[in-house]
Amino acid sequence: MAGKKRKTIAGVDPEYMAKQAASLKRIHRKSVLFNARELAAIDEYCRKFKVSSRSALIRQSVMERVLTGLEEGHPTLF
Repeated sequence: MAGKKRKTIAGVDPEYMAKQAASLKRIHRKSVLFNARELAAIDEYCRKFKVSSRSALIRQSVMERVLTGLEEGHPTLF
């Protein structure tokens, strides 16, 4: 059996796709500390809404807040 064939999308350069994937790789680590009540709330939310990845939930929540803040706080001409 020959090696696996790489799936390619018609018209998309594989090198470009590799660079794109590499740029999205998460390599920077940050730590967050929660108190017992905060962690209990996160655990309850994950149970209630069947969230399988707490880190993804927290990352999404933080980035949503950051991007919203940047949108609302951008400089305006008038």
